[in-house]
Order: sequence, then C-alpha cells, then structure tokens
Amino acid sequence: METLGQDLETMRRVPLAAEHVDAICAIGGEKLYPAGTIVMDIGEPMDRFVYVLEGEIEVVNPYTGERMFESGLGPTQFLGEIGFLSGSTNYLKMRAAVDTRVIEAPRRGVLELMSRIPELSDHLITVFAARRRKQFELGNAAVKVVGADRDAAVQAVERFLSRNRIPFKSYDLDAKDEQSVQVCTLIGHEPAVLLGNGTRLEDPTPRKVAQYLGLDLDICSRRTYDLVIVGGGPAGVAAAVYAGSEGIEALVVEDTAVGGQAGTSSRIENYMGFPTGISGTDLTWRGQVQAMKFGTRFVMPRRVEALSKRDDGSYCVTLDDGDELCARALLVATGVQYRRLPLANLEELEGAGIFYSATEMEARFCAKTEAVVIGGGNSAGQAAMYLSRAASHVHLVVRSGSLAASMSSYLSQRLEADPRVTIHYHSEVTALHGDDWLEGLTLKTKDSERRIDTRALFIMIGAAPNTDWLSGLAATDDKGFVLTGAAAGQGDDYATTAPGIFAVGDVRAGSVKRVASAVGEGSVVVSRIWQYLEDTRPQG
Repeated sequence: METLGQDLETMRRVPLAAEHVDAICAIGGEKLYPAGTIVMDIGEPMDRFVYVLEGEIEVVNPYTGERMFESGLGPTQFLGEIGFLSGSTNYLKMRAAVDTRVIEAPRRGVLELMSRIPELSDHLITVFAARRRKQFELGNAAVKVVGADRDAAVQAVERFLSRNRIPFKSYDLDAKDEQSVQVCTLIGHEPAVLLGNGTRLEDPTPRKVAQYLGLDLDICSRRTYDLVIVGGGPAGVAAAVYAGSEGIEALVVEDTAVGGQAGTSSRIENYMGFPTGISGTDLTWRGQVQAMKFGTRFVMPRRVEALSKRDDGSYCVTLDDGDELCARALLVATGVQYRRLPLANLEELEGAGIFYSATEMEARFCAKTEAVVIGGGNSAGQAAMYLSRAASHVHLVVRSGSLAASMSSYLSQRLEADPRVTIHYHSEVTALHGDDWLEGLTLKTKDSERRIDTRALFIMIGAAPNTDWLSGLAATDDKGFVLTGAAAGQGDDYATTAPGIFAVGDVRAGSVKRVASAVGEGSVVVSRIWQYLEDTRPQG
C-alpha cells in the first residue's frame, strides 16, 4: 500500500545543483556556528533555510543532550522538513557538531525561488517529505503523548497528531523500557501531553497542541482573502491545490484534521493511480503538500460557526473563538459526518471504546478483543477488513439485508469470504455496557437479542451534512445538503443560491459520495471561482 513520502533510508543523496545553490546564496548570507552551538531549537518557527557549506549539524536528544543519530547533516545538505512550506514549528533540536559554516536564507525568499525553479522545488519537497515520514515513523518530535488509552482528552490529541501526520511519540504507562519509565516518572505516572523539553500541557486539546506547533495560524482579524475553503477533505484539498496553482490567494479552514471523512479510512483501493491502495490520510496529505507548495495556507483545528455578507459582496466566516476571516468567494467543502446512535451512555464512552474512525491509532484497542463495526457503506467495510488483522474477530452490523446497494462489490465479496468477519444483517445495537470503558453491547437481530463482549465499537452510519454555519445565506435541502446548479436556479453545477458561494463534494445535494468524485469536483470548481473573481474584481 502507498504511504506518505519516500523512504529516507533508500533515497540516493543528490546535492543541490550549483545554480540552485547560487540562487539561495544570492538571497541569503553566510553564518558560522561554533561547535556545540544550537542551530535550530525545538519550538522555533521554521522561518529560514539553512544550507551547510562546511562542518556538520547533528540532532540532539532534548532530555539527555546527547547526539540522537549516528549520522548528521554535512556539506551540500540542508535543514528542514515539510513544515518549512507553512512556516510551522521545528520539532527537532539541531546543534553544530563541529565548527560549521552555513548559508541562511529567509523562508519567503526560498519559497519564491521554488515557485520560479520547479527543479529546486521538486528536490526540496522530495527530501522534506521523506524526512517527515522518517520523523513520523520514529516518533522523533517535541510532542510526547502518555497514557492515551486511559484518558479521552489525551487520546484526542494523539488522534489529531496522527491524522495530520505530525511526528510524536506515544508512551504506555505500563511499559517497562527505560525511556518509557523515564517519561512516565517525569509526569507522575498520569496521562499527559508533553511539549518541548518536558513542559506538561494542562487540559490537553488538539487546539492547544496546534498553537504550540504553529498549525493554528495567527490570523489577522478581518483579513480578506480571494477564497476561503471551509473543509479539508478530498474536495477541499483538491480545490486548494488548483486555487494555489492559479494564483488565487486561498485559505483552508479545517475543524479536525486534513482528510475529512476519507481520513478515517485505512485503505482506499478503488482510487485511480494506486493499485495497491492508499490510506485516506496519506492521499490527502500528499494533496496538502502540493497545495502548500503553491502557497495555499491551512489553519486547523478551527471550526466555522457562522457566516455573514458584507456590503461589498464579500463573505466573512466567524471561527470558534470569535476570529473573523473574510473572502471575496467561499467554497463549502465540509463534507458529512457519521451520525451518532441514540444510545444511553454513548457520549460518556466516546474515546473509551467507541470510535468514529478506524486507523492505526484505533486498531491497537482491538487487540485481544472482538471488535464491532456498525454500517453498510465502503468506510464500514474497509474498517472491518482492516480491524480484522488486530481483533480476535470482527462483527459487522448492517440494518438492511444486503451490502450490494451501499458497498463496492470487491469489498463486500471479501467480507463475506473472510472467516475473521461475521456480518449480521437486519441487526442493530440497542444497548452499551460499561462505565469507564466499553465492556460490551446488546445486538438485536430480528426477534432475538444477544450480548457481545467487546472493548471496541466503531460507528460508521449515515451521513449528516455540516451546514448550519451557512446562516441561511445559501439554500439547502430538507436534509441540510447544499443546493447547487439547476436545483439552485444556476447554470453552473457548483454555484449555490448565493453569488460567490460554491459547494463541492459530499456536502453538495445530489453528489456522488466517493473520494474520486469529491477530488474531481474540487478541481473543476476552481475555474468557476477564478472567473467569478475576475468578473467581480474591483476596478483600479
């Protein structure tokens, strides 16, 4: 299956071309770091490009002060990873191992060079992406998550970091290895999130971690963009790529993690170009990197709560803490979210045995227990197949009598043939059991009921659009999906009843609920938005 970035271990080291180095030198300056000097510290913004001329830069363990890896960065190499594109926070402590001479250039200047020199852009992004992959896989970062299996708030942070492919290290409170014992002792053997050199985050939330990492951009109140894209799923990310490539100044606002509902899918096998499959998170992460290369900005996790229209025809979105963003055009790409079941104790057990995504993070809770997946769509089917590798057995609960109408044929055939999966047709969950963590559930099938002992329930039913924030400015159908095209009295398939507001993807009434169609709509709509911006551009 395709994964993010290239394998840094097998990449051939290729120095920057001489003309590219000359271009960087022209906008930068030479600097000397004596041995032992910190070149870039944890928590420092990645606002400069550092190219090594002589010497060596090493990665430092922030807890021991010792060198972390045998190899370092030497002449012709450079610092940074994919966060450089957005200017986010540095995750690693970098130190001059010997007297080291470098060229330092401002980030904005290097980004401008990348926009003009595609060969330089390709080289830097390939290395940056490979480094992010390596950091993510090894957990080399400034964020340490301790005891997520015992605390829903800590688990929410871990899920946010994982889905956004942000490097972090997870520690089990019961682990006996030296490093885990050291970290757990540091925080008194209680669930916690550590930042930087051991700063404990009080009342941890994804938003607080995002602020520390520079993901929650410092947005100027009433700043006007060309386009604000609400929603970072496949449709929103595709639009972000094409908007950036067309020179449209765009900002994507995402309330959870880039990837949307597709990001909860462990494996997508029917998306063209990936014959061995790709996870929804990796697919949209690649798109996010492309969009950032073209200058599109992402802000998360921020939720849009209201929408208003100004006298000049532009639109302003109000975010969850009162910040306001304005744009001449707005793209609604908020997708849909899984519905909750009307069960007692559901909210109390969310994150404590009840989940709405099935990725590597959630799969670990299935070890030595039976897992139950509720839903008959592709997402539920993919989840059942993925979880069957970790759980002792998987139960797929379906209200109807067949999977044919709601699930791809290849997937339903696999499920029906898999001895590790039992499909319960004409069934529903009627009760949950457990206080601090899910211990079991009651399954009703026609006229009979039975209890299934499980510590992992995955709910993937229905699709509720997230459109209340539109404040009535763009019309929706009786289910909340945005009306576009002929249904909205428009000749444009993606135009809504409000001039300058467009909608794409699953949130659009009548759309095909598939990743490929969402990407296609997000790509196509940009040409309409560009034309609208041109037609309404203020004179002079």
